[in-house]
Amino acid sequence: MQHSEPLNLKALASLLTPHAAMASEMDELVLFLSAPSPNVKKAAVEIVQGLTGTEDGIKSLASKSAMLIPPLLGLVGEKQEVSQLAAGCLVNLSQDTKIAEQLIAAGAIEKVMELLGKVDQGFNRLLVMLLVNLSQLEIGATRLLQVESEGKFEGVYVTRLVRFFTRRSDTDEGVDEYEHVAAVLVNITRLEPGRRLLLDSKKGLLRVLLRQIDSKSLVRRKGVVGTVRNCCFEAERNLLSLLSCSQFLWTALLLPLAGKRVYDKDETSKMPPELANPLGYEREPEVDPQVRIEALDALYLLVMQEGGRRALWAVNGPKILQTGYEDEEDVQVMDAYERLGSLLIGESGTQSEQSVENM
Repeated sequence: MQHSEPLNLKALASLLTPHAAMASEMDELVLFLSAPSPNVKKAAVEIVQGLTGTEDGIKSLASKSAMLIPPLLGLVGEKQEVSQLAAGCLVNLSQDTKIAEQLIAAGAIEKVMELLGKVDQGFNRLLVMLLVNLSQLEIGATRLLQVESEGKFEGVYVTRLVRFFTRRSDTDEGVDEYEHVAAVLVNITRLEPGRRLLLDSKKGLLRVLLRQIDSKSLVRRKGVVGTVRNCCFEAERNLLSLLSCSQFLWTALLLPLAGKRVYDKDETSKMPPELANPLGYEREPEVDPQVRIEALDALYLLVMQEGGRRALWAVNGPKILQTGYEDEEDVQVMDAYERLGSLLIGESGTQSEQSVENM
């Protein structure tokens, strides 16, 4: 199939009424997005896409955002060729806070959730990226959590996102269309309703999410550990919920710190199988310092609670921390280790606790 060159604005203007041609070029462009001709709409979206690729272009479009957003959002859901182009435009535009707010008010989150999973991989990926940008705003995260639905539908969208996110394995081929759900989950768990939803033991969302910590995708690993860290912000109140999935929790937080060393059976005998098994073999260490820092921050929040400290000692967690600290070269990660170590040696007195004094 032959690919035709995008029409320029002057060529598009010749297809409209004289009245439209008298308007400014940006006003004309907005009008073209609602043109009856599919070719005209496609060409107009391509022009918008080009503009969203630069900071100056986004500023120009932002000046007409109130007129631009409704027709552009309306194109998401039409024939996929145009719809996917429009979604790409919205991903770029939604980096602007004002435009993101307008998109949320116009129902962009609801539209994304209506389409997600019903289109091809590349399109799904764009839709998720749009959710990432919109959920960075508190109003967007609240809308995605469906907090205002008075409990009837609260959490339905997020439950669907977690299901999409966790159904992929590292052996799957093709585009990882849902990996950026990880960032959405970090965004929503900055809010109390988001943490409450993830920690609801009946729904079990955190339990299935934690299993993604050994993914080959750094985006996924960052999202998992960032979400866990957020869920630990209220560890005093939520400690029981967090420890209810402890076999996966300790794996998610300690495995990134364990390095590639093979641990012997005496060291892993108290650990849950989900953590002990991978430690029994040489493996790729976690290469991203931010993942290690956020894992340490989450552990810090947990061990501030007496029950969290006891649970960490019970799985021989300090042994992994000591080993990780000895191998660590990143200064910021070492600082996070030392901050955590200061809590663990605060109750020194037993032989096992003295082992962390080297941190």
